[in-house]
Amino acid sequence: MWRILIGIFLASLCAGSTAVQGSDVTTPRPVGAKADEVATQNSAHAGVSAEVKSNPEKARPSTAESLPTRVASRPVATYSIVARDPETGELGVAVQSHWFSVGSIVSWAEAGVGAVATQSFVDPSYGPKGLAMMRMGIPAPAALAALLAQDEGREVRQVAFIDAEGRVGVHTGSKCIAAAGHRTGANYSVQANLMDKPTVWEAMARAFENTKGDLAERMLAALEAAEAEGGDIRGRQSAAMVIVKAKSTGRPWADRLIDLRIEDHPDPLGELRRLVRVNRAYNHMNAGDLCAERRDWDCASREYAAAEKLLPEMAEVTFWHAVTLVTGGRVEQALPLFRHVFAREPKWAELVGRLPAAGLLPDDAALLARIRAQARQ
Repeated sequence: MWRILIGIFLASLCAGSTAVQGSDVTTPRPVGAKADEVATQNSAHAGVSAEVKSNPEKARPSTAESLPTRVASRPVATYSIVARDPETGELGVAVQSHWFSVGSIVSWAEAGVGAVATQSFVDPSYGPKGLAMMRMGIPAPAALAALLAQDEGREVRQVAFIDAEGRVGVHTGSKCIAAAGHRTGANYSVQANLMDKPTVWEAMARAFENTKGDLAERMLAALEAAEAEGGDIRGRQSAAMVIVKAKSTGRPWADRLIDLRIEDHPDPLGELRRLVRVNRAYNHMNAGDLCAERRDWDCASREYAAAEKLLPEMAEVTFWHAVTLVTGGRVEQALPLFRHVFAREPKWAELVGRLPAAGLLPDDAALLARIRAQARQ
């Protein structure tokens, strides 16, 4: 059945320029070519082999009527991981590179569908095309093989797909700059090019397999292992991570559990780890807000306390925890928190008086005075 779907998808591309659903990328009709090699993992479909071998054609100039996606003029040398959490079904992609804003072109993911990393001499259209094919029910290995067969630049590509069932397709072209390679395992693929050592992807695989924790923690461990092994021979510059839910809610903004990009930083992985911690804290804050909407004050207090534990240095977390406690009638618990915030950020005491009009604090002059008085203690 999925072979029919591949034919339908490719026919739609051959019909002319086609906007791929779920993306603002418009993909021109590609020039035909034969597939090189696609490594697969855990394919449940007969006929999908671990390798699709070929006799690659030499690239030729394209015509105005048949333009392949433009090859990047410089390689986005990168190490990356695509992965699925078998317990939650969450899907993710994470990447680091000595290239500005690597996350804007390499990392792609959609809830309930899959994740894509497209790197080396990047063709970004592998992202939206791959997701579109996996959304149709085409397994990740077959989707990647079909797209490679249409790409005359496949020998300079490095691409990895993972679908919602954890099936993996990965390709490292023969002209990717050394050291380049990949490794697949249950529910993941790691891949790298232009590395200092040819042991980088093996180190990533070991770290991902042996690290405990959620998907974000395990993918971070894989990236950090790559860097510890030597990483990109040129150094480091940017990083990104996207994690999406196992099933789509129909609201893409709600389906992205983590969506972080470090565009230009001397320590992109250190900054990515910090932002993952901040993201976790704000997820708890958002959950606390939902508990407060239900007037479940015990739940709200637990969520805000969890956020504070993750982010003790940020006054904002403590302030809104205190506000939530007051709204739930727990004034005495809230006052020490306000005092702690005002000692660090005196201006926040002024904000207290603005909240009753927004329905975020009771319109009680005596209560508001007690809260503001914490700034003087």
